[in-house]
Amino acid sequence: MKIASFDIDAQKGFTPLCPDELPVPGGDAIVPALQAMAARARLRLGSKDAHSPQAAWVVASHGEMLRSLPLANADLTWVSHCVPGTAGFELLDGLPAPLDYDYFVWKGVEPDLHPYGACYHDLAERRSTGAIEFLRQNGVSHVMVGGLALDYCVKTTALQLRRAGFAVSVYLPACRAIAESTAQAACAEMSAAGIFLCASPDELDASLNPSLEC
Repeated sequence: MKIASFDIDAQKGFTPLCPDELPVPGGDAIVPALQAMAARARLRLGSKDAHSPQAAWVVASHGEMLRSLPLANADLTWVSHCVPGTAGFELLDGLPAPLDYDYFVWKGVEPDLHPYGACYHDLAERRSTGAIEFLRQNGVSHVMVGGLALDYCVKTTALQLRRAGFAVSVYLPACRAIAESTAQAACAEMSAAGIFLCASPDELDASLNPSLEC
């Protein structure tokens, strides 16, 4: 069985290091767990949000966020975050440079696009980022997923990979969520889809080894 790891949007813009963006509590503490995932993998993939400050979904304050939008590829409002050239765009310290990953995805570059999953550029999931094709071409059967945030981009990517036919493990120590309520809903949805939710290294190892009980 060939295993890959996928670091989803492990960027400073999703941590308290950038409080004016989307500071997910504890988001800056996930690097050791992401490295532990990579140590178990043959291939390592990563992704970044790469957003225009003039994107169609941008609002001025956190109080205006999470309002529905009538756009085909941006469903909710968000404050500006992860703008190329800013600190929020950078990966967390201790992670590889983007070009040192085996495969890397930049998403949300167009100002009318705000995808959550790293496998498709659009919400309808018709425009592939190439991640699924890369995994298939390299004979990967199981993907470990971690990153930010658990309740949005990590969840969506994990579900996309599962629908594509991969076994998927979400390593919870390598994730943080925006809110507890949405994190619980995300975990329930992923579990119902047959995704392994692993809270410890032993559980992660068990999910990767069919001979062990997870």
